[in-house]
Amino acid sequence: MEQRTKQMTRDKRRHARVNSLNLLSYACFDEQDQSVGQGMGRTLNVSESGILLETHAPLDTGCSITLSVGIEDDLVDIKGRVVFSKKNETEQYESGIEFTEIDETSNSILSKFIKLFKELK
Repeated sequence: MEQRTKQMTRDKRRHARVNSLNLLSYACFDEQDQSVGQGMGRTLNVSESGILLETHAPLDTGCSITLSVGIEDDLVDIKGRVVFSKKNETEQYESGIEFTEIDETSNSILSKFIKLFKELK
């Protein structure tokens, strides 16, 4: 059953994810656009439509989030929504972020990074 669940999840994704460790800072906001948390973390994997990130604190599902991600020599600013957050085996939290807004420059940097990463594999 677990394998089938993983396959179904993979099939729902619009873009392939690449494993990538990049430092980032984040800020979370509630429905009234009030800050409810901020901190540092790192990406575990990246795609053109979302990021799996690892943090020391859980993120509230459904909250809006702004991310500043260091990708090589560039800083990419992205807005998104927390889709899930769960504790992992190292007592950190993994959160799935779906992008809701990314400017053209940041999108271009992210796309080039993903393409280069795939070519190197």
